[in-house]
Amino acid sequence: MYLYIQVKEFHMTHPVIMPRQGQSVESCILTEWYKSAGESVSKGDLLFAYETDKAAFEEEAPEDGILLARFFEEGDEVPVLLNVAVIGREGDSFEEFRPGWGHREAAQTDAEITMKDIPVRDEPVISTPGSHTGIHAISPRARKLAREKRVVLEAVRGSGPGGRIIERDIVEAIRQGKRLTPLAQKKKEAEGLTVPGDRPGRGKYSTSDLIEPVATGSDPYSDVPLTNIRKIIAGAMYRSLQNSAQLTHHLSANATSMLQLRRQVKVKQESGYPHQITLNDMVCYAVIQSLLLHPAANAHFLGESIRLFVKVNLGMAVDTDRGLMVPVLLNADRYTLPELSDHLGEIAGNAKKGSISPDLIVPEAATFTVSNLGNYGVEMFTPVINLPQVGILGVNTIIQRPVVLPDGNFGFQPYIGLSLTYDHRAIDGGPATLFLAEIKNQIEQLTPGLLNPNT
Repeated sequence: MYLYIQVKEFHMTHPVIMPRQGQSVESCILTEWYKSAGESVSKGDLLFAYETDKAAFEEEAPEDGILLARFFEEGDEVPVLLNVAVIGREGDSFEEFRPGWGHREAAQTDAEITMKDIPVRDEPVISTPGSHTGIHAISPRARKLAREKRVVLEAVRGSGPGGRIIERDIVEAIRQGKRLTPLAQKKKEAEGLTVPGDRPGRGKYSTSDLIEPVATGSDPYSDVPLTNIRKIIAGAMYRSLQNSAQLTHHLSANATSMLQLRRQVKVKQESGYPHQITLNDMVCYAVIQSLLLHPAANAHFLGESIRLFVKVNLGMAVDTDRGLMVPVLLNADRYTLPELSDHLGEIAGNAKKGSISPDLIVPEAATFTVSNLGNYGVEMFTPVINLPQVGILGVNTIIQRPVVLPDGNFGFQPYIGLSLTYDHRAIDGGPATLFLAEIKNQIEQLTPGLLNPNT
C-alpha cells in the first residue's frame, strides 16, 4: 500500500517598508520608483529612491519575486516603517499588506493614521510666457539634475503623477537640447529673466532667447509653499529665539598668522602635501582648543540642569542645495589640524551630497557649532543657537584695519571677525567674553608646526 502525501508549496509575500533613517526621522519623501508593479525583481535590485528632509537614499529589494503592488507614488510623504510595496509570486494576495486594510486598521500606528491626512508634497506652478500650463511640480532629483545641466524647465512637460516633472523628463530634455548656455544661465539668474516654453527646437537657449517675465492674473506676487527642510529650519530658529536668552559678543582676531599658515599649506601642496587645510579649518581648530579650556561653553542647557561634555562634538554649518545643514564631527578634539581638516571636508561633502547620517545632523548631536559667512563678505552677524547647545560662533570675513606698528608708524593688518552668541541662562557675560578672547588668542598663535599630522 502506498501513502501519498500532498505537500503544499509554502510561499510568503514580503512587504517592503519605508526605512527609518535616524531616530529623529518620522517620514520620508518617495522621490522615484525604479520598478513597476508586475515587474520581476531580484534580491538587491534598486526598488525606489527616497529622501528625508536632509539626505537621499535608495532601497533595495529584500527578496526575489514580482513587485505585486506599489502603495505610494512619487512625491508622496510616507511615514517610516509603513508598507510601501509588496514582493511575492504572481497571483499571491497582497491586500492585507495595504496600509489601512482589514485587520491592520486595528493595529495601525500613529504614523499610519497620520498618513491619511498628509498631502502629496508639491511645488509651486510657475506661469511662463507662451505656456498655458507652466512648470508643474518637480521631484527633488529632477530639480537637482536640471540645475546641474542648465535645463530649461519652462520647456519640459512632466510624465509623473499629475504632470509632475521627474528625472526621466529631465534626461529626455537634455537629449533634446533644451538647455541654456552657461552665459544665458548666468544672465537669467542675475536679471530674473525667463524663457519662452514654446520656442521651436533649434539647439541650446542663448541670451537672445531670454525675455522679461510676464505677470499673469491680477496678483503682482506668487506664493511659494515652504519645502520640508525650510519648515524645519524655520521652526528650529523660531523656537531657539523664543525659548532662550541669546546675546552676541563681537571680537576680532589678528589673522596674520593664519594667512601665513594658509600660504605655507599651498606651498607644501606643490610638493605633495595631501591636506587641504582652509582658514575655516584653522578657526574650528582654535574653537576646539578653546572649548577644552572653557567647558562651560561645551554644554547643553536642559532646563533644570546643564550638561557639561568632556569631548567636543563640533557642528559646522554647511550650505547645501536643500538648505542649511549642520553636520557634526564627533570627538573633534582628538584630531590634529590636518586630520581635522580631512574629517570636516568629508562631513561637509556628505552633507552636500545628501549622504550624511540623519543622526549627525540633529542639534543634540553637537556640543558647539561654528557658522562661517566669511566667504560671503559678511563683516558682522548674529548667529542663532542650535538648542540645546549653549553657544555658536559666527565667523566673519577678513578685513584690513589700521594699527600702530612696532616702530610707531601706522599700517594695516588683516583681522577676522568673530561673533559669539551664547545662552545667558547657561553662561554669564564675563565667562562668555573670556571664552571668545581665548578663541582670538588661539587663532593668533597658530604656528607652522601644526601642519605636521603627528603634532
